[in-house]
Amino acid sequence: MSLEKDVMAALKTAMLNKEEAALRSLRAIKAAILLAKTAEGAKDELEEAAEIKLLQKLVKQRKDSLEIFQQQNRPELAAKESEEIAVIEKFLPQPMSEEELRAGLKKIIAEVGAQSAADMGKVMGAANKAFAGKVDGKTLSGLVKQLLAEQ
Repeated sequence: MSLEKDVMAALKTAMLNKEEAALRSLRAIKAAILLAKTAEGAKDELEEAAEIKLLQKLVKQRKDSLEIFQQQNRPELAAKESEEIAVIEKFLPQPMSEEELRAGLKKIIAEVGAQSAADMGKVMGAANKAFAGKVDGKTLSGLVKQLLAEQ
C-alpha cells in the first residue's frame, strides 16, 4: 500500500476520532505528497525512496521549529511540533540501531576500500543509498568520520 493510501486511511480515522494533532500532521503529509506529485516532471506515483525523503523532510522541519520554540520559551508551540513529529514518524521505516549501523558502515568501508577521511565522500554515497530512510544524515556522517578516523 502506498504512502498516500496509508495517509488517507489514517486521516479518515483521525477525523472520526477527532484527533486534532493527527489531523494537522496527516494533512501536512497529504499536502506534501500532492505538491511532489504535481511538481514539474513528476510521475503519477511517488517511489518509496521519494516518499521516505519527503517524510524525513517534514520531520526535520518540525524538529527545527521545535528547537526554536524551546529556545524562545514557547511550550505550547513546542508541544504541537512534538505531536506532529510523533505522527509523521509512524510512517517512516524503523530506524537502525547504532550497532546495526556500525556493522553496515564497516562493511561499506571495506567494499569501497576507504582508507582515510579523504574517502568520506565515497563511503557517504554508498551509505546514503544503503540506509535511505533508516538513519538521518547527521548521525550517519558523524559515525562515518569516527570509523574512518579509527582506521
